[in-house]
Amino acid sequence: MTRIYPDEPAGPFEAPPLSFEDKEGRTVEIRAFDGDVDALVAMYLDFDPEDRAQGIPPTGEERIRDWLDGIASEDCVNVVARANEQVVGHATLVPDGGAGYELAIFVLSSYQNAGIGTRLITALLGQGEREGVDRVWLTVERWNAPAIALYRKVGFESSKSESFEMEMSLRLDPGRRD
Repeated sequence: MTRIYPDEPAGPFEAPPLSFEDKEGRTVEIRAFDGDVDALVAMYLDFDPEDRAQGIPPTGEERIRDWLDGIASEDCVNVVARANEQVVGHATLVPDGGAGYELAIFVLSSYQNAGIGTRLITALLGQGEREGVDRVWLTVERWNAPAIALYRKVGFESSKSESFEMEMSLRLDPGRRD
């Protein structure tokens, strides 16, 4: 499939590690994924079924672990957000078999609308640049206005629309250093 990417790179994006206070006053740390799959599994076991989109994340520990085997691997770029030593958010760039990477982001419902998603995406994009990624895309359900606004805010542009999904993309500058 041919994807359309903007000509100009978005950013710059700050790569992890970084620490900030969210809108609720909680200290949040974002780091590159350190291989602690059990911490990710714990987050996804707490994930609100209402927040699942396009069938992910899966439900049940075994299915979650199988899914993470594919995306928590060395060929993917992963960052996690922690608050009070608990993983509260995870974002990943998964190679699509072509020149691009698909982005997915997940934040526990009790930590949503506090600025964590924005910082998690920008940290992921910064880590992606650091690791040589230059093209990123995602799909989002057309009625998910908060997610679409977030993606546009960090530089994604609409590239294609299907009946109930919108594809968005951006270009990174992997030669840029933080």
